[in-house]
Amino acid sequence: MPEQNRVREILSWYGSDNPGVKTNLARMLNHGTLAGTGKMVILPVDQGFEHGPARSFAPNPPAYDPDYHFQLAIDAGCNAYAAPLGFLEQAADRFAGQIPLILKLNNSDTLAKVEQPCSAVTGSVTDALRLGCTAIGYTIYPGSGLRNQMYEDLRELILEAKEAGLPTIVWAYPRGAGLSKEGETAIDVTAYAAQIVSQLGAHVIKIKPPTDHIEQAEAKKVYEKYQIPVKTLSERVRHCVQSAFNGKRIVIFSGGEAKGTPELLAQVKELAAGGAFGSIMGRNAFQRPRAEALDLLKNVMQIFK
Repeated sequence: MPEQNRVREILSWYGSDNPGVKTNLARMLNHGTLAGTGKMVILPVDQGFEHGPARSFAPNPPAYDPDYHFQLAIDAGCNAYAAPLGFLEQAADRFAGQIPLILKLNNSDTLAKVEQPCSAVTGSVTDALRLGCTAIGYTIYPGSGLRNQMYEDLRELILEAKEAGLPTIVWAYPRGAGLSKEGETAIDVTAYAAQIVSQLGAHVIKIKPPTDHIEQAEAKKVYEKYQIPVKTLSERVRHCVQSAFNGKRIVIFSGGEAKGTPELLAQVKELAAGGAFGSIMGRNAFQRPRAEALDLLKNVMQIFK
């Protein structure tokens, strides 16, 4: 059983965790089309809170309904479905046990334009247990002046979740006054974010596909001196995975803003070639008509498989 051996190998990297955490991590790794492969494709739908309902759901009006996303994730064969408290509460009982759930514990909106972003805590570990979730999710903004508060809050939540037997998935999105817009996805910054989240105790790390821009002058000297390969996306992905404990933490990559299918699948092929553990794909899935979304997710999973 080489596929199950891969899951056991991944679980062995989390030796300090209790059986509950490992069981729930295994539930995600052993669910859906990619079950047993060590790869994951997750449907995240926090965009209604983060970007507003029209920007998120108007391209595909059925997506205004929380039920739609549960069913899409199930029918697509995703490893898990992630959403804020309200979306999960509205429909969790009707879909109980059909797909692993991830409760996104913090969220922000676009109504305030701030230099030092910090998401509000909008759910709890208790909520996650009540709703039958398999994991919690949390966003941090390395580069924000409020990053230390987020790190401290996250560390406490990870500890609480571990005690309850739940793993943690962290969205690590560098932004804030400490970074240029280009620097938010710079390779040195993205790899640094993966290292920070690993150090904080996250089990799964979600980052954006990095560009070949290098933001920090001190880092640029090191990348040049040691000739760290970052020209292609697959090379940059490999470096980010390496930065997460030499590949001993699960690192998945976001799909980002909606894009054409050929462009998206070409990107996924580069992610897979670089050793990514999978994708977490929201707008690129649920903003398409349902049949098109299912076909896209099927193709994405086939690439990783």
